[in-house]
Amino acid sequence: MTRFRGERTAFGKPGLEPHWTAGDKDGIGTTSSLSSRIWFTIWSGILTEVYYPTIDRPQMKDFQFLITDGKSFFHEEKRDTYSEIKRLSPHVLGYKVTNSDHEGRYSIVKEIIADPRLPCVIQHVELVGYDRFLANLKIYVLCTPHMERGGWGNNARVVEVAGRQILACEKEGTWMTVAASIPFRRLSCGYVGTSDGWTDLADNFRMDWEFDKALNGHVALTGELALDEAREFSIGLSFGDTLHSSVTTLFQTLGVPFKKHLKQFNLQWNSFCRSIKPLEKASQDQGDLYHASYSLLTAHEDKIYPGAFIASLSIPWGEVRGDSERGGYHLVWTRDMVNTAMGLLAAGNADAPRRALIYLAASQQPDGGFPQNFWINGDPYWQGIQLDEVAFPILLAWKLQKSGLIRDFDVYEMVWRAAGYLVKHGPATQQERWEEASGYSPSTLASNIAALVCAASFMEDKGDTASADFLREYADFLECHIEAWTVTNQGSILPNIKRHYIRINPVSVTDSTPDENPDIKTLGIHNRPAGERWQFPAKDVVDAGFLELVRYGIRKADDQLIQDSIAVIDSSLKIETPFGPCWHRYNHDGYGQGNNGEPFQGSGKGRAWPLLTAERAHYELAAGHDVKPFIRAMEGFASYTGLLPEQVWDEADLPEKHLFLGRPTGSAMPLMWAHAEYIKLLRSVTDGAVFDIIPDVAARYLSEKRRHGFLEIWKPNRQPGSVIAGWTLRVQSPEPFKLIWTDNEWQDTKNSPSLQINLGISYLDIPVALNQEAPIGFTFLWTNSDRWEGRNYEVTVKKA
Repeated sequence: MTRFRGERTAFGKPGLEPHWTAGDKDGIGTTSSLSSRIWFTIWSGILTEVYYPTIDRPQMKDFQFLITDGKSFFHEEKRDTYSEIKRLSPHVLGYKVTNSDHEGRYSIVKEIIADPRLPCVIQHVELVGYDRFLANLKIYVLCTPHMERGGWGNNARVVEVAGRQILACEKEGTWMTVAASIPFRRLSCGYVGTSDGWTDLADNFRMDWEFDKALNGHVALTGELALDEAREFSIGLSFGDTLHSSVTTLFQTLGVPFKKHLKQFNLQWNSFCRSIKPLEKASQDQGDLYHASYSLLTAHEDKIYPGAFIASLSIPWGEVRGDSERGGYHLVWTRDMVNTAMGLLAAGNADAPRRALIYLAASQQPDGGFPQNFWINGDPYWQGIQLDEVAFPILLAWKLQKSGLIRDFDVYEMVWRAAGYLVKHGPATQQERWEEASGYSPSTLASNIAALVCAASFMEDKGDTASADFLREYADFLECHIEAWTVTNQGSILPNIKRHYIRINPVSVTDSTPDENPDIKTLGIHNRPAGERWQFPAKDVVDAGFLELVRYGIRKADDQLIQDSIAVIDSSLKIETPFGPCWHRYNHDGYGQGNNGEPFQGSGKGRAWPLLTAERAHYELAAGHDVKPFIRAMEGFASYTGLLPEQVWDEADLPEKHLFLGRPTGSAMPLMWAHAEYIKLLRSVTDGAVFDIIPDVAARYLSEKRRHGFLEIWKPNRQPGSVIAGWTLRVQSPEPFKLIWTDNEWQDTKNSPSLQINLGISYLDIPVALNQEAPIGFTFLWTNSDRWEGRNYEVTVKKA
């Protein structure tokens, strides 16, 4: 049985304030097996965040070796060695890491994998170098737990079990244990920065402290390895819900030869990836990034909550993030998740996208919406509402349905609720896809139009033609307002192009009567450095979100307005790197590395995003252009281990900050959205058509002859002041009503009951004649409560 070694308590409680590690990872690993509920990350040659038992629960900050000869030098792996890393094979998310002394005296060679069956990370370690030099080396383990998503409140112990002494840590009932295939000579627990092993060794190159425990603080575990036993060994890091289960897992893992674990680990991954589509033919690197991307996408699915895909196993700029920022990117964003599912589907995997759809249906809120992001158990994290994140699950459902891949799961209820949410809460979104601004966004409108047309096909399949027609007409309403809401006629970015799409027309979702003219609006931009300008004319802030109109089939690639807008974004957002072109999110962006390369801490300068290179490539493909340069650029942005960053550095090299043009910043790496976009690009090239295009949408909006009328909608959360003569004015409400209305200044009145559809919406259409001049006036009798509205409304009529 296990028992605690003693009562010697470390001093210096609670330790320095905890932070995480860098967000630009060098490796991401797990097994393809459901039984091994553990994920690991690698940065700067060492093991960093490890997640257990779910993919959103990091339990450790880092794990590295400290090296000293006991008298003349002291090294820590992550700072004092030169690191090389590579994947074990194209599909396998295991790594070989070589960390070498800068003077060439020794190297630590590690193969890092997860136990194929159990929640344990295994590092097989070999110390190589000159025998005479190695004979004097002492190697220490230094492990910094951050149990249950935080560095505070950890409880470290030295534990005796089965005649051995090992290291352990506990918090909130979760246990972590550390042992090797060779014994520890000395072990100690301490508080970081005061009584930990690093502080001890840095003082005189010797381990003087052997504390038995360090409770309720920011702690570190230290152990000296008995290298006289062997210079080649395995070391395990295991987890469990009790100390006994963690120890049992640890010893079971170490009781099996590493080569046997490695063989099974490789076999699992290679078997899992055997049936993917041969999209490497469309790549420019013989499929290296494709194979890595596919494995990474699958690795970001949880193993207890099947179908739950997170955005990234990273915490952007984690080195300056503490316990107060618990989320990182290990959360579910439906936008990122659906892109992941679509990427896997593009590669030929139908099972994972189906699981994702079922998970989303189970995670949907009662009103049909989805949180901005959420833990994998469904609990919301941030509280914003993004209408594109409500639309994306509908697009996934449609794609699977049209491919015949949904099988027996009925997604009608999920689609019905989500479509109703879009109609009731739109057209303005509280946040667009960059999660910072409210209003009319081209990219959000594109996703909503596409989703509503897709949802209509589900309604039609159920025989509900009234709801299907209503949804298509609401999509038409959005479509015929795109230019009025999101195009400026007074742009000043390029003097010869006044008319182009803007990033967003800032409108508050709480303002029912907004001025919708984009040329007069001011946009506040988040994350700008203190003292710098943060408000700009909305007409002069642009992004490439309008390209989504082409992606889904709402606008043609050769549309003059699209082409003019491309010229504008290229002049203000495009950068050239050694690998190819890349684009910023929008001008004046403040989300990124600071001007001097410092980590983002609430303000900075937005850098270039590789996923936007792949998005642009989809447009170029639709336009009939060569996309090979964009594919090469994406492959160039990837790390040697096939990880794509969220952002790359966009200025002259800053070697002292490890920032180089076109290489990763401290933001998230890998970003699954970027990997998914890359795979979809390869599939699009292979098919000769954009993978995400929706034929029903293209047929409706790209035909030479317009197949639908023009619609203006008045509803409680958007009350337009005018309607164009010749259009139809639709009055819409969640509650049934009778409309008492006039088109001749109340000389005559009409009493018209609303129509009701199964979306929980009632409406009435009023055709507006081409020669109509008098305003449309109306009031409501709410039929459920037999209650008058108590006021009149008026919509003026204007000429086109």
